[in-house]
Amino acid sequence: MNRVQFRRRLRSRIIISFALFGFGLTALFAAATVYMRARLEDQLVNNSLSRELQKFVDFKRANPDPNAPYQINSYQIDVFGASKFANVPFTRREYDKNGVYEIEEAGAEGKIRPYKLAVYKDADLWIFLTYDISTQKLSERQLFTALIAGVLIFALLSLLIGQWLSRRVMSPVTDLAQRIRTLRQTGKPEPLAPHFAHDEVGELASALDDYSARLTSLVARDREFNADVSHELRTPLAVISGTTELMLGSDQITDKLRERLKRIERAAKQSTELTNALLLLSRSERSAPNDGETTDVAKVVEQVIDVYRSHIGRKPIDVHFVVDQPIEVVAPSSVIAVALGNLIGNAFKYTPRGDVIITVGAGRGKVTVEDSGPGIKPEDAEKLFERGVRGETSAGSKGAGLGLAIVRRLCELYDWRVSLGPRPQGGAIATLDFRLRG
Repeated sequence: MNRVQFRRRLRSRIIISFALFGFGLTALFAAATVYMRARLEDQLVNNSLSRELQKFVDFKRANPDPNAPYQINSYQIDVFGASKFANVPFTRREYDKNGVYEIEEAGAEGKIRPYKLAVYKDADLWIFLTYDISTQKLSERQLFTALIAGVLIFALLSLLIGQWLSRRVMSPVTDLAQRIRTLRQTGKPEPLAPHFAHDEVGELASALDDYSARLTSLVARDREFNADVSHELRTPLAVISGTTELMLGSDQITDKLRERLKRIERAAKQSTELTNALLLLSRSERSAPNDGETTDVAKVVEQVIDVYRSHIGRKPIDVHFVVDQPIEVVAPSSVIAVALGNLIGNAFKYTPRGDVIITVGAGRGKVTVEDSGPGIKPEDAEKLFERGVRGETSAGSKGAGLGLAIVRRLCELYDWRVSLGPRPQGGAIATLDFRLRG
């Protein structure tokens, strides 16, 4: 399972959401703790230094004797009178304003240590109060390390709890998905609702049962209808074909009547092929009387051209049939005839004048149908294969309707490819590729 599929799973979303929530909450708490501790401790130290410095200033004002005792702990005090300002270290002179500063200086052992420096300056007295905050900084680092460890531990616990909760929460949905997967593999519909409680998942399972029952009933009626139609149509079509064949064998009919009988014979054959193709589509299976036998595509094209010549009528159209390379396809001739018949019939029907070129074997395994008609727009080419879509051509003529939709469905059933597009020199070109799609 790749990373994208993992993120899209409902259970994965629950786990990730719970883990992120736990991590974010603990991280926010840790950050707030560090910030508040540092702020409060810093404020406390600064206030303490400021008060201690002010007390010392007041003491020195009241007791100017340098030897006057002053009790102070943890602080280092440097006092400089007006006569000793020149002795003030350069590192202290840069602080012009009274207040508390955070500095770093070398300690007694030579290591750089952090300090708080409280500064008091007036015309005759400079006082510097220094407080070592290295212990404070060390405790801050320890607290920060402890909080990071706490955040990681809580994030791990959130992940584990999220996995456990997701397994409990998702178990009905997982069970439903597994049963649907089994149903799809076996093809045997079984009731889902009895296996689930009367909750949201149970309602979903009940809805799926209702939909499955209606769909099964619909498919059964559709198959029965197609079988009945196929049986009922084959009989009259066989009668028409047989009668027409007998009449054509008679020597007492005129040439004009013979031509009309041939048209009836072609129409009956076309109807038979279409009935067989539609029956295969309704069953979604590649069965036919000649299943497993090969069909000569060029021979079928010749028959299709003869059947659809009636679409040309009196229009000045030249039909060119070219066989670059023979093609044999393992499929019923009726299916190939219906697929090519729609493409060739459209070319004959929508070409007012010029030529129609049918090439067998163009580019190995392909049949192309080119015409000099009004053509089609490139953006409309794919839409014309949709059921019931009748696109407008660039010249305003009507495009194909259900015919191309049937061709597309036949190609999907047999793994062929069909395409339609504008012809570079004007008109349209349709391609039927019998090579299996990779």
